Amino acid sequence: MMQQKATDQALDEVTDAVLTASRVLVGIAAGSIAPIEDQVTLSQYRALVVLHGRGPQSLAQLAAELQVVPSTATRMCDRLERKRLIERRPVPENRREVEVRIADAGRRIVAQVARDRRRRLRTIVDRLDAGDRNALVGALNAFAEAAGEVPEQQWYLGWE
Repeated sequence: MMQQKATDQALDEVTDAVLTASRVLVGIAAGSIAPIEDQVTLSQYRALVVLHGRGPQSLAQLAAELQVVPSTATRMCDRLERKRLIERRPVPENRREVEVRIADAGRRIVAQVARDRRRRLRTIVDRLDAGDRNALVGALNAFAEAAGEVPEQQWYLGWE
């Protein structure tokens, strides 16, 4: 019983630390998106990120990835296409299906946000000593793996 209490307490401490760090990360994410708020909504930005990272998709695939119904994804894509941030192309093998892909202007928006986010994170990480940085890399990689997240390099194919 005593061991279980110690385990629960340790889990609570880790959970509290992750919650605190998540507040910092949400603040960084929100701040990095602020400069593009006049161009796209947060949901539209998420769609651009998915298309940038996962490549061209059907509307059904995009809707599933964004966890929205297909009609919502269609309306979102209508708006993004009008802004010339995405392109729709018929799938040659199936004329009824349409493939959605990110356009160069959409790619620039995603890259701009990523650069800003990276700059903000680097400023914070620079304040850590080398030992804490190394420990953070290991801990965050283990956390991402436990959550089922793929590494950054694999998710954002082709990003620099």
